[in-house]
Amino acid sequence: MPDPTRQRNLQRCLLKLGVPETPNLNWALLDQALTHASASSTNYEQLEFLGDAALRLAAAEFLLEAYPQATVGELAAVRSRLVSDHTLADLGDLLGLESYLQVSASASRDVAGRRSRLADAFEAVLGVLYLHDHSLTLIRSWLDTHMARLAEQIRRDPTLQNYKAALQEITQATGGGLPEYRTEEISQIHGDTERFASTVWFQERLWGEGRGASMKQAEQAAARMAYEPLKQALSPGKS
Repeated sequence: MPDPTRQRNLQRCLLKLGVPETPNLNWALLDQALTHASASSTNYEQLEFLGDAALRLAAAEFLLEAYPQATVGELAAVRSRLVSDHTLADLGDLLGLESYLQVSASASRDVAGRRSRLADAFEAVLGVLYLHDHSLTLIRSWLDTHMARLAEQIRRDPTLQNYKAALQEITQATGGGLPEYRTEEISQIHGDTERFASTVWFQERLWGEGRGASMKQAEQAAARMAYEPLKQALSPGKS
């Protein structure tokens, strides 16, 4: 069991997340979920593994209930964004998870790894909540509200399913021509998820790079990388 001060902090963490009062919660596991590998050999890594699976299932259930008319492709695209490290880190920031995470002094100075730690810890907490009763009840009781808000934002995003089309739209709108993709096969291994590499160019400048199992996937990955910086560069008032 964590010491009384730590347990009170963990209780505040659950309150901040919006988890309903949960008798007999395994506080030692929650302590582990909020402990980075740099702070202890008993850390969140295995719980993160479980939480990742629980999160994907919770998101799938939520999306099927919220959007019963959506295609499987649409649901998969939204779920991919919902469960991404980027989204989880944003939620971790919003909910103040970092203040409860035990990290060594040296690791805490690793600013580049901060968002990754937040996303991992977020999933680990979900793993603990799943293990409480081996169901998604505790997870969905508070996470559904966030998923509802985020899913609507994601569904309104023009890049949701086709970054190439979105990139073409913003370049054509400026009259600057079309993006150019330079794609090549870099592996002969069948089933290699990085068999193709692609770069996307616009006005003789490289804007994005990507890899994928097919030419299409590699080009979509490159377009995804290019989309935000190119959109910013082409926005009014930018040269």
